[in-house]
Amino acid sequence: MGRTMIEKILGSHSGLDSVRPGQVIDLAIDARVARDFGGANVVKGLTDAGLDVADPARTFFTFDCNPGGSDQGYAANQQRCRVFAGERGMRVFDIDRGIGTHVAVETGLVWPGATLVSTDSHANILGAIGAFGQGMGDADISAAFAFGKVWFKVPGSSVVRFRGRPSPEATAKDRVLAALASLGAEGLLGHAAELRGEAIESLDLAGRMTVASMATEMGAIIALIEPDEQVIRFCRSRTAQRFEPLHPDPDAVYDREVTVDVEGLTPRVARPGHPEDVVAVTDLPRTRVDSVFIGSCTNGRFEDLRAAAEILRGRRVAPGVVLKIVPATDEVWRLCLAEGVLEVFKQAGALVGNAGCAGCAAGQIGMNGPGEITVPGCGSRRG
Repeated sequence: MGRTMIEKILGSHSGLDSVRPGQVIDLAIDARVARDFGGANVVKGLTDAGLDVADPARTFFTFDCNPGGSDQGYAANQQRCRVFAGERGMRVFDIDRGIGTHVAVETGLVWPGATLVSTDSHANILGAIGAFGQGMGDADISAAFAFGKVWFKVPGSSVVRFRGRPSPEATAKDRVLAALASLGAEGLLGHAAELRGEAIESLDLAGRMTVASMATEMGAIIALIEPDEQVIRFCRSRTAQRFEPLHPDPDAVYDREVTVDVEGLTPRVARPGHPEDVVAVTDLPRTRVDSVFIGSCTNGRFEDLRAAAEILRGRRVAPGVVLKIVPATDEVWRLCLAEGVLEVFKQAGALVGNAGCAGCAAGQIGMNGPGEITVPGCGSRRG
């Protein structure tokens, strides 16, 4: 019997020839990550239990929720993690680096077929490169730090096939919003989805990350996209790890296959509070907004910010409106600087923040006042 992508990844990291849905396995983790959100609890869990770090070279902290340390609690948590890491020779991706899952891809901590766990609920964004990422609770991450593995129940797999060709105006975000509208907020609950179709396979890495990051909003364990040559070349250029990308077998068994129709798809928007409540932008009434946020793990890549800059070039943010922009990583921030994107933003009157999660994490620019109407560029229910 053939195997799905998730079965191949989990099987190769559990020492088993094959794994099947419902099976509980001990899963070896290539990269074990704690953020400034939850990181101090991970440290406490280890020290209270008298445990140490199994492999410091594979264990990391990423400070992306509040990179400014502007909240005293966050600053204290970050410092506790820094001290713990320094005593053990662990690497800290500190306040200047950006969103940990993006940094993991940029710096080669993960690659197609790899495994990563984090205190980040959107760690499943790694499905964009055909890797396994999973957000877990502080106790589970403590166990991963201490033993290099965690127990995990193998999920069932679904195929989500995107049929048709979207309009030229439709972005990667529009494609995944169409899937949310079709499948619902729990449409992939507990499943590992494999996303297929030309509308997905034609996306660059930034677009794939946008789509994969929204797996959480559909209840999925992960949304996996088979890596193409462009993604494989990028990952090989970033990691010293030798890898062969995994692909599903032709006779793999799936719980179900569903189709999302994106023929002629036009720009979409999710109405507040429910990411599955998706309508065409043109169906919304004209509404004055108080602020706009561009960033997050879903929409903070260079390609996203460059597109925003092209719209803003030669224009000014309207009086009474605040535009908040947060690049996903320091690499993205520097590209924006080198390409003149930041200059466009500043000339337009935008506020540009440190690389990081921004308003999604309630620890940086991007939060709203009571009754404020915001247009967000992210995937969370908070955004």
